[in-house]
Amino acid sequence: MGQPIEGFWTGRRVLVTGHTGFKGSWLTAWLHRQGATVTGYGLPPVTDPSLFAAGRIAELCDHVEGDVRDAGRLAGVVTAARPEVAFHLAAQPLVLESLRDPVGTFTTNVMGTVNLLEAARGCGTLRALVMVTSDKCYRDIESLCAEDDPLGGVEPYSASKACAEIVVGAWRSCFLGTDRCVGVATARAGNVIGAGDFSADRLIPDLVRAVRGGRPAILRHPQATRPWQHVLDALSGYLTLAEALYRAPEAHGTSWNFGPSHDETWTVAEIADAALRRLGYGSWQPAGEPTRHEAPVLRLSAIRARRLLGWRPRLDTAAAIDWTIDGYRDLHEHGGRGWLELQLERYAELTPALPHAAAVMALGAGGPADA
Repeated sequence: MGQPIEGFWTGRRVLVTGHTGFKGSWLTAWLHRQGATVTGYGLPPVTDPSLFAAGRIAELCDHVEGDVRDAGRLAGVVTAARPEVAFHLAAQPLVLESLRDPVGTFTTNVMGTVNLLEAARGCGTLRALVMVTSDKCYRDIESLCAEDDPLGGVEPYSASKACAEIVVGAWRSCFLGTDRCVGVATARAGNVIGAGDFSADRLIPDLVRAVRGGRPAILRHPQATRPWQHVLDALSGYLTLAEALYRAPEAHGTSWNFGPSHDETWTVAEIADAALRRLGYGSWQPAGEPTRHEAPVLRLSAIRARRLLGWRPRLDTAAAIDWTIDGYRDLHEHGGRGWLELQLERYAELTPALPHAAAVMALGAGGPADA
């Protein structure tokens, strides 16, 4: 069923760029739990509080502060870490911030990608490289987007991610996938939710901040729909993909979508209502003017990952909301890393590791269609 292969990560050297961010912190904690030796490279957390600090993630890895735009420093870290697997999560991840700083968004998301790919060319130990982009990299984002659909972008964030996809394809075709036989793939996940995200201009963090501050949350697009999923479901896709790349780089070196089932279509308002019910209090109100450049509908087809990787989400949207709100509550009430470890343990119980033989069969055979 596309779960992590038992023992695969034990003792394996792994590089995570952007390990100080929301998804990067969760991924670092999960890899550490599975026995990996992790080197993290990223900027200091941009939020206060941050999951990186609250979860004491620096204790779980070789923590290196640096900017992916600094090609020389990044290459030096890659050379010293000698990773077998790398995950590239470092990015400017916000649409509204990209409108405020388009140049910074492009230099980080495009040239940062180039810099890591160039560093990977000089790393003789690397076998698998998962480059995380976005479900917003498609040109026609209101259709049910599949991996081979045209790329595009109407604002700097999505355009930068489409550019990053093209860059990865070029390096895979000309350098890493031929001269070095490194498995290189891009991962496009839907909108992730989970405890510990403190970013601005994101639904659940904005909601939690407003409610704890005693004011109504402001929703920019209450009727907009997104492919919502829990952060651990997205990360399970990244991990499954990395294992597949490591074992069969040529077969899996392409683009992969990771998102919820097609029948999991929730509006922003429905997500907010369910989160407030779980919290037990609070309210929201619509913004006066909708924000430009944010699509009313995003839809993502993850059939390829389901059929060829055996991956599928283990938390439906309702459960993802409950896990997220419960995690925020535990984080605010108790702090520390206990709540994070508890959610990782609970998720592991939902997704037991496959025996090696079954996992190999799942990676090589067609699986169930999207549900």
